[in-house]
Amino acid sequence: MKFLAMCSTGLGSSFMVRMNIEEVLAELGVGGVEVDHSDIGSASAASADVFFVARDLAETAEGLGDVVVLNSIIDREELREAVKDAAVRKGLL
Repeated sequence: MKFLAMCSTGLGSSFMVRMNIEEVLAELGVGGVEVDHSDIGSASAASADVFFVARDLAETAEGLGDVVVLNSIIDREELREAVKDAAVRKGLL
């Protein structure tokens, strides 16, 4: 199972979201998930099982598959709920 955080350049914000996803998964006791980050232009539907993007990139991420759109990439509670929901959808919780 792979979760991928994406931003326009694949550097700052996607890396921060990646680290936060890893922390949330650990808090939830979910293992077996590889978490990575990337620029959105390099992503394909085969890149991950779940994609996390900020609202401004939602349209660009259409067609990738299971895309989680975050209203705020710094809102830890929103991310926690989004990761939990994704874990439930994928049968990890």
